[in-house]
Amino acid sequence: MKYVCSVCGYTYDSEVGDIELDIAPGTAWEDLPDDFVCPHCGVGKDMFEAQ
Repeated sequence: MKYVCSVCGYTYDSEVGDIELDIAPGTAWEDLPDDFVCPHCGVGKDMFEAQ
């Protein structure tokens, strides 16, 4: 599943993870820490939409 930042459009894809953030492929959105923020604009998880 993918989650898209509603502010800047950054996309987190759980199948891919995010190498720049040291998030391994296969890491589910729910497994990211509650204080995860968008690496591009800094908003919290509540500003992301599932797609």
